[in-house]
Amino acid sequence: MNAITATNVSSVPRLIVTTSPHIQSGTSAARVMWDVNLAMLPALLMAIHNFGSRAALIVLISVAGSVAAEYLVQRFLLQKPSSLADGSAVVTGVLLAFCLPVALPLWVAFVGGFIAIALGKQAYGGLGQNIFNPAHVARAILLASWPVYMTTWLKPGTSAADAITCATPLALLKESAKDTVLLEKLSTSGTSLVQYVLGELNVTFSDLFLGINFSGSLGETSKLALLIGGLYLLIRGHITLHGPLAMLSTVFAGAWLFGGSFEYALFNLLTGGLMIGALFMITDMVTSPMTNKGHILFGFACGAITLLIRMKGGYPEGVCYSILIMNALVPLIDKFTMPRRFGQVQEVVA
Repeated sequence: MNAITATNVSSVPRLIVTTSPHIQSGTSAARVMWDVNLAMLPALLMAIHNFGSRAALIVLISVAGSVAAEYLVQRFLLQKPSSLADGSAVVTGVLLAFCLPVALPLWVAFVGGFIAIALGKQAYGGLGQNIFNPAHVARAILLASWPVYMTTWLKPGTSAADAITCATPLALLKESAKDTVLLEKLSTSGTSLVQYVLGELNVTFSDLFLGINFSGSLGETSKLALLIGGLYLLIRGHITLHGPLAMLSTVFAGAWLFGGSFEYALFNLLTGGLMIGALFMITDMVTSPMTNKGHILFGFACGAITLLIRMKGGYPEGVCYSILIMNALVPLIDKFTMPRRFGQVQEVVA
């Protein structure tokens, strides 16, 4: 009865021991990247709706710069096969374009896309090895190099030829908060600073949520479109809610606590790049922590730094810099949030 025939032996599944990971989901990096591209489609459509065909052109030029850098660096510097098919360069180009104003010269968008891949990704060895979010690396460099171009905002519904500029909600809030005479008038009339800003821009909180009638970067205006994309990534299992909820709730609660009102908190939640940063930037698998506890800590810190820059810094927006700062601390977060290996006994300090 203990004898095993040759037929039985061949039917027994073999245990193959290799290097980790031992359990694989079957999802490839290319599948994840193209899903992210698909998730950004609603925001892209809203950008085109708000700013016209030039918004699509900015995206295409940014993607072209990213793709060109990916091919040239891999082909001639690293001398390895091109990885354009995985879609990661396209993701970077679109995310960067979403952080740019529609009035930006096209050549700057191309340079930004090239920088994002060459300096933000390939300089570290390629996909999966970069420390910082490539799109935000490029945005920070562009803002430092061409600040006027990067802070020129066109009124929605107008073309670059019309050159009708306007302030973003966060920029107007920041400038208005410095005007002591205005603040005194608002206090006398019983009007809050947020109400003044909304009145000056002729927008409502619904407009801020839907992403209409106000200016900003291409992909940050419509919060509804970003939430639809984020929901798709959540359903596909590519992201979790730990980081995004931590970042959004930190900004909302902090703004309510230190700003003194619910409308101030809601205004901070629905303006700037907070939503796109929470849903598409801090959920990047490469530059974010590996554990759920790490995601929560990462999101909390990004939200706190964002709010600190918005309220106390000279720049009206803080999402880009908060994420880059915390990207540098991801290894430290992983060190303190990584669970103990199975069977490992915790050392007792005498």
